[in-house]
Amino acid sequence: MAERLICIHGHFYQPPRENPWLEAIEQQDSAYPYHDWNERITAECYEQNAASRILDSQNQIVRIVNNYSRISFNFGPTLLTWLAEHAPEVYQAILTADRESQHYFGAGSAMAQCYNHIIMPLASRRDKVTQVVWGIQDFKYRFGRYPEGMWLPETAVDLETLDIMAAHGIRFTILAPTQASHVRKIGEMIWHDVSGGRIDPTQPYLVKLPEGRSITVFFYDGPVARAVAFERLLSSGVGFANRLAGIFNDQRPWPQLAHIATDGETYGHHHRHGDMALAYALHYIEETKLAKLTNYAAYLQQYRPTHEVQIIERTSWSCAHGVGRWMSDCGCNTGGNPGWNQAWRAPLRQALDWLRDTLAPRFEGFARRLLLDPWAARDDYINVILDRSPENVAAFIGRHGRGRLDEDQRIAVLKLMELQRHLMLMYTSCGWFFDDLSGIETIQIMMYAGRAIQLAHELFGEDVEPAFLDRLAQARSNIPARGNGRDLYERHVRPAMVNLRKVGAHYAMKTLFNGVSEREQIYAYTVDREDYHLLLAGKSRLALGRIRIQSTITGDSTRLSFGVLHLGDHNISGGVREYQGEASYRQLVEELSELFLRADIPGVIRMVDRNFGQEQYSLKLLFGDEQRQILQRILTSSLAEAEAAYRQIYENHAPLMRFLASMGMPVPREFQIAAEFAINTELRRLFESEPLDFDRINSLLREAQRSGVTLDSAGLSYALSRTIRSIGERFQRTPGDRNLLSQLDAAVGLARTLPFEVDVWHAQNTYYALLQTVYPQMNAEAGEGYADAHTWLRLFRALGVKLRFRLPPGAP
Repeated sequence: MAERLICIHGHFYQPPRENPWLEAIEQQDSAYPYHDWNERITAECYEQNAASRILDSQNQIVRIVNNYSRISFNFGPTLLTWLAEHAPEVYQAILTADRESQHYFGAGSAMAQCYNHIIMPLASRRDKVTQVVWGIQDFKYRFGRYPEGMWLPETAVDLETLDIMAAHGIRFTILAPTQASHVRKIGEMIWHDVSGGRIDPTQPYLVKLPEGRSITVFFYDGPVARAVAFERLLSSGVGFANRLAGIFNDQRPWPQLAHIATDGETYGHHHRHGDMALAYALHYIEETKLAKLTNYAAYLQQYRPTHEVQIIERTSWSCAHGVGRWMSDCGCNTGGNPGWNQAWRAPLRQALDWLRDTLAPRFEGFARRLLLDPWAARDDYINVILDRSPENVAAFIGRHGRGRLDEDQRIAVLKLMELQRHLMLMYTSCGWFFDDLSGIETIQIMMYAGRAIQLAHELFGEDVEPAFLDRLAQARSNIPARGNGRDLYERHVRPAMVNLRKVGAHYAMKTLFNGVSEREQIYAYTVDREDYHLLLAGKSRLALGRIRIQSTITGDSTRLSFGVLHLGDHNISGGVREYQGEASYRQLVEELSELFLRADIPGVIRMVDRNFGQEQYSLKLLFGDEQRQILQRILTSSLAEAEAAYRQIYENHAPLMRFLASMGMPVPREFQIAAEFAINTELRRLFESEPLDFDRINSLLREAQRSGVTLDSAGLSYALSRTIRSIGERFQRTPGDRNLLSQLDAAVGLARTLPFEVDVWHAQNTYYALLQTVYPQMNAEAGEGYADAHTWLRLFRALGVKLRFRLPPGAP
């Protein structure tokens, strides 16, 4: 019987969510209790698959495995950029998995991806080339090898894209079975119709391309992929494995490859514990020898395509109408909003196409004065995106510049490249995928368009925004109150725009609360303090200073002077202006200081108005995360007063509340609110504090139960989980510390008694690592009669029981 092989592909991707001016994701309340959706999905999926649990029949942990090393996968480059900074352990686990897969399969499992998930058939040829080049270079930078395969966003395909990929050394890609039209055996003349998803998915196919090149395509098994994504096949690892094996057919004489492709987020985010079903399925396939696990590159090392295929161009895996979902009201949507239309998609794309095509000749004409080949420079700019060190930026300009460029010219080059980057980011596919123009994904691509418009104005002195907004206004939201594209742009994009003065104003206001240092990094900007004065008078503060600000992205810089006045609470006003020389600055400082110290606040305000004119700002200007932090500080005393008031109300009426609850009578809402606020606030504070006060925590939990208080399960679980993780990390660094071991044991024990689930995933990882390393040593020492080792073993094994591990035989 011919060989039977199984490959599971996960397409791991999140749309870029960074504020284009800050290059950082600001807090997203809908991701509570996490900071943003990247952080939440990382916790639910990406890190889970990096250390997934295999359980025994008693639901005890037997092994912890890196799923990525046994599957085929691709990660979006923009997501990997975020993971590298914000979840470095997960990022390293992904890179390690590719190296392990090379050893295990003979070829790496990681595939590249077109850079920022644009719909390739709808892109210009130039953008297609850059997307492929950037995807390849990003992959090489991270994985240290050339990619053999490349994932097409939404599997959207046309022959031109495949030819560009093949021209750049890509050997294969993955498509949906419905994207195949006809097949024939290589060397034969007759084509056979396989449209409608009838292609045999168990072998690869060759696509012959117009320029004489070719590329291999794997068509995944549609029914099994749908069952994984939508039919709860992941409820059983064994069932998942057997369903994959069910793809095989004894009548096929060739080496059969049973394979599927789904969104990687299926394994943990869309389906809770889906990573564990995947881990067990992979384990079961190997243990029972159902088939041999492999990846696409390894399969192609052994077996070449015997058939060729004709694809259906301008099709995808997520639109029944080809690629209509990203350009028209084709009928595809999430299904969650009956009665809505997606007529907004066409004018949105038309507006963006107009912007791209309007700016292309201006970019080329301007750039040719500075660069040998502007488009070649754009293709190479990925190497700057990956490494923005001054040395690397200088090398880039040295490779592409026309002779020696001065500082202003170098800044212009970087702005030109950033213009092009944002003109591609604005085509990220998620902007069209969902149901309404006002969705956060669509607002995000408008943000990228806004940044491109700003850069174009700085470079070319031309304001294309009005004409762009005229076109964007043709796109209308299904929610009348949200208006059209112009309204959404004015409401969301324009307030988010940042320039160097706005960064300076942010810095000035921040110094009122957080102090100052010689140099500070504010997102994508470096601020150097040249002079600073802080004057205090009761609750009032006046900050005056001179700073130099530089963008770490474009190198653009300026010197500013500022004055900002805080009158208490949220009352902040002030301004910034270009530095106008030392004499003018000194006069400003002296006059404002004199007025402030005389308590002439109206005089200070008038002078700020006179000196800063239109360049005045308030607390509303602060960037989101910093604004929240400062408001939290401002609110501290007010919240303390509110908390004390709620607590007094609650304590005065707690006996009555308990009596009402015991009688089955409703507790007045006013009392309920006071009780919930008081108990949840104190519990969260206790969960965030070390050492944990178990007596007080348990007392509050009993009180909550008696009074019928609804606990903030998500917030409290998150707080205790972080504390357990902190204790566990310290214990892993000093595993001989029995005090830390006892603290961890008690904290996990507390978590197991709570009326809501607490994530102890990180503590389990710590335990598993020590079980492999420190435990054998302690076990040996205990066997030699060392009392300390015996005590450590007893505590460690007790912790293992609470963490639900199957422990090796040994004394309790």
